[in-house]
Amino acid sequence: MMAKRVKTPSDIGTLVRSARKEQKLRQDELAGVAGVGLRFIVDLEAGKPTAQIGKVLQVLQTLGCSVDILAPGERRQ
Repeated sequence: MMAKRVKTPSDIGTLVRSARKEQKLRQDELAGVAGVGLRFIVDLEAGKPTAQIGKVLQVLQTLGCSVDILAPGERRQ
């Protein structure tokens, strides 16, 4: 999967859904291995803006995604 620019909760949801499907995981399976509830995965994939950041990072890490935050003026190498 290529690097994706994420600007909204919906962008994160789309990324999580595509990574999950690419790995042939059901939502309940991802929830189990990530240590979160099924409802959290459903809401996350739907782009719910109030998702807890710690749990979001946990799910992304479970899927093998990394998060890079660039300071203003920094550019991706």
